[in-house]
Amino acid sequence: MRIVKRSSLSVKALMLCAFAFGGAMLPVVSAQKAFAESEAAEADRIARFNKQAGIVTTSNGGTGSHYQGGGGPATTATEVVSSQNQIPMLSPTSDTALKTSQEKYAGIVAQGGFPPIARGNYRNGSKGAAIGALNKHLFMEGYLRVEGTQGEFAQLYTNATEEAVSHFQRNMGLSVTGKVDNATLSELNVSAEERLRTIAANIPRLAIYEKDLGDRYLVVNVPAQQLETVSAGKVFSRHNVIVGRPERPTPVVMTPLATVKFNPYWNAPVSIVERDILPKMVSGTQVLTDMNMKVFEGGPNGPEVDPSTVRFTPANIDKYLFRQEPGPHSAMATAKIEFPSTFGIYLHDTPEPQLFRTSNRFYSSGCIRVEKMPLLVEWVLNGQDGFSAPKISSMAETLERLDVPLATPPQLRVAYLTAWPTAGGTVAFRRDIYNMDSSGFTVGQPMPVGESSPDGLRYVLKPLPRQVSVDAAEAESSNFFSIFGKRSAVKTDKTSFATPPKKNIFGAKLASASTASIDTPIAAKKSKLGKDKKPFVGLFNWASYNKETPATLTGSKKLKKLAKKTKTGASSAIPPEPTIGATDTVPPEPTLPVKKKKKIIAANDVPPPKPAN
Repeated sequence: MRIVKRSSLSVKALMLCAFAFGGAMLPVVSAQKAFAESEAAEADRIARFNKQAGIVTTSNGGTGSHYQGGGGPATTATEVVSSQNQIPMLSPTSDTALKTSQEKYAGIVAQGGFPPIARGNYRNGSKGAAIGALNKHLFMEGYLRVEGTQGEFAQLYTNATEEAVSHFQRNMGLSVTGKVDNATLSELNVSAEERLRTIAANIPRLAIYEKDLGDRYLVVNVPAQQLETVSAGKVFSRHNVIVGRPERPTPVVMTPLATVKFNPYWNAPVSIVERDILPKMVSGTQVLTDMNMKVFEGGPNGPEVDPSTVRFTPANIDKYLFRQEPGPHSAMATAKIEFPSTFGIYLHDTPEPQLFRTSNRFYSSGCIRVEKMPLLVEWVLNGQDGFSAPKISSMAETLERLDVPLATPPQLRVAYLTAWPTAGGTVAFRRDIYNMDSSGFTVGQPMPVGESSPDGLRYVLKPLPRQVSVDAAEAESSNFFSIFGKRSAVKTDKTSFATPPKKNIFGAKLASASTASIDTPIAAKKSKLGKDKKPFVGLFNWASYNKETPATLTGSKKLKKLAKKTKTGASSAIPPEPTIGATDTVPPEPTLPVKKKKKIIAANDVPPPKPAN
């Protein structure tokens, strides 16, 4: 990727600023260079790669039609904010600050709550009783000074009112306009009682997440669909991210980062190979060329084979590894960041950057796709081994495979926060996308929306045996293999609060693309396994889960008691996942073992009945 050069005047000005502030601006200059990547240069790089690789492209330069996302334009942006002294979503004192806000909202509830705000014409200069109600509400939540509710200003939409509305919109994750549109009006009319309940659900989460953060850490807030990098208590950069859709939730993870992988391989799961690649190879091996894929016998260390010389069948497909090579169309794109997690998720780049320009970015199957990944990688490496913005950019050009274990890994918190304290004593809120706020959830794996574990909980504390691999599920939720065209749809849970892609990576309609309202209450479906009852087959293999669950956690009473404890505060909270140091090893990328052929069961396929005794 090429970097846009700044004018000499801009460079001189930046040098003067760096000198004046003792070099404090130098990291910002580097970040801004990485952030100024030319889209034209990137498009040129992809075009040159396609030509060299012999990839057949469509008229728009891609390998097939790509969905553009849903939910309207993005209301947040990826940006470097290190010069703005912004406080992070998570800090060592977040729970204390939110407890103070809890007292404030409890007082508001005791006084009768917020005044209702009717639909109307709210703009600068407007007057009336409705404006008076708006000013009073903004004052009660801390966005407007008391003078804005008194005398001649009491029922007037002033500049102060407009600034307060903008601040409120920013805290709600809305488009910042300073005008009361429908979305803003809806958030203003959320009751004080509901806000208080949301705050109470997040205090124990903050208390757990903020432990052992260190000086440098990054936070992925799933409900906010954002990632923050934090240094010395200040936000350095903020990134839009794509996280798990409600039927494939992203788990909460607390761990240090481990390895940056440049231009990583993507090993196609056998389910993808058998179901989608083999049928396309009937007419030849062009599909492998288009996917920039190589085939190896016996795994990644085995010999590469010429696919045109092998007759692949479902019976022998286990003996081969189908590996997608690095490139702009790769599933992982330019980089992947791994960390120790029993849930098997990771941070990675994506070949579909257009999705970050949408709101409701709940598209993935649990992993986290990051906008402007080179900027994040530069911050994570922090100059290690001489990695600068130009060097990181050149890695995408050369497609060099390189794994860099982190010498001083920052801490990672993949968090579930629907409320957190912000500047000026105000509180930011987000929608409870996974329906977890009433469950006592702090850490672990949220259950798919509408489902409960066999123990009746909305989450589990250990990984569940998925019936579809993480990599296969991620492929299902993306579109970078649209060259496959149509395929038979996979049955999935149709419950979704977001506006997920209507087509999967193969161009077929997703059964999970739902238009359910985010406010629609969904009754939990309890899975009960009995002698004469068929098991509920959803995202996870419950029979295996029940078999492998330790005896200390199998009783539903104990689990419910544990869940109840999490509501009382951080002192009785669930302990975080074990962490490892920088020198510890991380499991390698999944490979395809040689094993006896087994029938593959898709995410919601019903297993065949057992033979009668």
